[in-house]
Amino acid sequence: MSRIFRLGLSASSGILLSLAWLGFPGWTLFFAFIPLLFLNQFFIDNRNSYRSVSFWGHALIAFLIWNGITTWWIAYATMAGAILAIVANSFLMSVVWWLAHVAFRRFKPNLAFLSLIVFWISFEYFHFHWDIEWPWLNLGNGFANNIKMVQWYEYTGVLGGTLWVLLINILLFNVLKLITSKASVWKIFYPLSGLVLFLVVPVIISVSAYNSYTEKENPMNIVVVQPNIDPYSERYDQEAENEKLEKFIRLASTQTDDQTDLVIGPETLFERYPDWNEEQITYNYQFRQLQQWLRNFPKAELLFGASTSQVYPDAESATSTARHRNGMIYDVFNSAVFIGKNGQEQTYHKSILVVGVEKMPFMKYLGFLSDLVFDLGGTTGSLGRQEEPTNFKLKNNWEVAPVICYESIFGEYLTKYVEKGAGIIVIITNDGWWRNTPGYKQHLSFARLRAIESRRSIARSANTGISAFINQRGDLLQTTEWWTEDAINGTLNSSNEITFYVKYGDYIARISLFMSGLLLLFLITKKFLPE
Repeated sequence: MSRIFRLGLSASSGILLSLAWLGFPGWTLFFAFIPLLFLNQFFIDNRNSYRSVSFWGHALIAFLIWNGITTWWIAYATMAGAILAIVANSFLMSVVWWLAHVAFRRFKPNLAFLSLIVFWISFEYFHFHWDIEWPWLNLGNGFANNIKMVQWYEYTGVLGGTLWVLLINILLFNVLKLITSKASVWKIFYPLSGLVLFLVVPVIISVSAYNSYTEKENPMNIVVVQPNIDPYSERYDQEAENEKLEKFIRLASTQTDDQTDLVIGPETLFERYPDWNEEQITYNYQFRQLQQWLRNFPKAELLFGASTSQVYPDAESATSTARHRNGMIYDVFNSAVFIGKNGQEQTYHKSILVVGVEKMPFMKYLGFLSDLVFDLGGTTGSLGRQEEPTNFKLKNNWEVAPVICYESIFGEYLTKYVEKGAGIIVIITNDGWWRNTPGYKQHLSFARLRAIESRRSIARSANTGISAFINQRGDLLQTTEWWTEDAINGTLNSSNEITFYVKYGDYIARISLFMSGLLLLFLITKKFLPE
């Protein structure tokens, strides 16, 4: 196999892996790893001529292409962040495949294939929980626009989709390898039967679940506002804040009526965090104007995003993210704010922050660099956060989950809201930083998977992306146009059912982590023990 051909195989896998994030069907992932698996086989067959690092280089090329094609748009927000995300994530992916390749050199094929599966799932799970979270390209996300195929995510979560993709690729590879080696029909029959079984049965189950699923009637009338404020030309003075207030009220008033239960505004609708000091939030001018506006509607309550702050009396009571300026010690938060029917307020602080944009990773060790972090809300330094999600309690004992932007990518995190009683999920976001690129479309599509996993309806308010209503099957019921001022109203059903995934979370990953530990230990012992 020539070097040019090998590089072509690497590039082919990178391109094929990208398709599902670019609007192509998710089933393209079922053969996306085939070129890489043939490369893996080549380097195993020629292990005496090539060291394992040779395969690592080819894998790195494939993953650089995949990451580059699908997430280049991060550069609109931060060039440094884009380079970090693309290069670092590609490197980590290639290391996972290199470890699997080493397993292929030392284990029997079935055990090596198992190593590949559990190593990759463990890697994806790792991306949910370490300090540089980036699960955007988790394989299960590739079915976000093919929700009829993955209704069983309510049992497995998105990692079930990852397992599915890896299994189909491995089975298809083995079938193709047998065909190219001119094996007998009977040798091909068994892996081919397994391929058909694992491909068709999940689809049949999913389509059946989709067609038979019926929501319980528990309607909430909701208005979603999309003010379409350009984040690149946005001002942060008091006059600009009042202009945003007027625009929001104007748009919301076109859809809000006596039957409206909840009005939703986007992430960081207001951004002058000194004005939104949480100890004095009810004295804020915009807050009081919104309270006054709500009095025009007998049932309506309000949820929106704002940059808020909290001042600490001394350094001992401050957090590690607190800022020290002009004699003040304070935190800045990306917050969701709720104004109830009786004027009461509740606040939730975004918990999962965007690396390099809203937080400095490994703050304990790199805290001295925190002022270099570029915050897209117009401030510098890492934002504060709260440890656990909390729901907003509405009238009639309704509870909604206030999910802010990036948090909507984290399925297991959202289950915590549902476990605490959330009947509907509200996502507030600002996707305008990515301009007219695949980024905002991908972000919207991932919300559909959260609806399936939790069987919760979703109301999504995006400042400059796409706002939407999503039902419990993941269907887009109503959407706005991108980069357009708008307000939409609709009815979503609240639910109190608890899915298997909500109850048990990413159990597939926890099993994979345990198995990965055992396999890595076995791999190390095989290295040093005589054959």
